[in-house]
Amino acid sequence: VQLQASGGGLVQTGGSLRLSCAASGRAFSGDIMGWYRQAAGSQRELVASVTSGGNINYADFVKGRFTISRDNAKTTSYLQMNSLKPEDTAVYVCNIRRLYTPRYSYWGQGTLVTVSS
Repeated sequence: VQLQASGGGLVQTGGSLRLSCAASGRAFSGDIMGWYRQAAGSQRELVASVTSGGNINYADFVKGRFTISRDNAKTTSYLQMNSLKPEDTAVYVCNIRRLYTPRYSYWGQGTLVTVSS
């Protein structure tokens, strides 16, 4: 499975961006698609995830601002980011994983989001 992320860029505080992550290759039902981010000098952290069944999890720092969704037919996840803050500046990386046999976890290449103040 390969992941292709897109949609990053430069935006002003309060602006919006939409990230996309398309998975190609064979994927199985019951997987979880997630977005993580890593700011300079910081560890990678979970932003949001969505299961193939539609269960969603958000990090507290994005609740009410970001929305994750997925298109199972296209095996694509989306991260709509609104009310962006300078502290949201990071490389955003998408992930697809499955916790049950066959287990797997794949990472995309990352897309840079820069929020100017």
